[in-house]
Amino acid sequence: MTTVENLKEGQTLLIDAKKVNGGKVQLQFAEIIKNPSAKSSNRGEVIGLLNASDSRFNSGPKARRGWISAEPADIQKHFGIDCSSLTTVGQTLAIGKLNPELAGKRLRLQVTETVKPTEYQAANVEQTAKRAGTDGDYITHKGQYIFSNVDVVLENATHTFLEADAPVSIGVSIEPVSSELTA
Repeated sequence: MTTVENLKEGQTLLIDAKKVNGGKVQLQFAEIIKNPSAKSSNRGEVIGLLNASDSRFNSGPKARRGWISAEPADIQKHFGIDCSSLTTVGQTLAIGKLNPELAGKRLRLQVTETVKPTEYQAANVEQTAKRAGTDGDYITHKGQYIFSNVDVVLENATHTFLEADAPVSIGVSIEPVSSELTA
């Protein structure tokens, strides 16, 4: 069975359904999406492997998450998933459906990075702006915070990734070696 932990790039996983207000059910999706503008080297993989016991590091790419609310009857109709057992707000139902389709079209996650925050993001910059790791520096584009939004879309996801102002730091500061000798 595919889980978020063994999800491969290009696969989409319908993780679970959660009862929310208004009689709706929120579906949670996951997909590993690579940022093509990110600097690629195996250095990050080495760092991740050698720090696997440190929760701030990860030896592999993290799956992006996306949520969409729906009517329980429509979830049953399109996915064959009975959500009638969800009677209390916050209650969840594990699903684990790989590469779900809606109306014969594959559901995917689409990432859109922007420097224009939503009202919620603007009020919660510390938790919503893009960072270099869990406790890392904020990543900016032309001096402005980057906000990453994820939407559930049909078939073709068109991602928008912003170029970062400076290389991503891992939190270690190293002074350059001086070429001058001191007496």
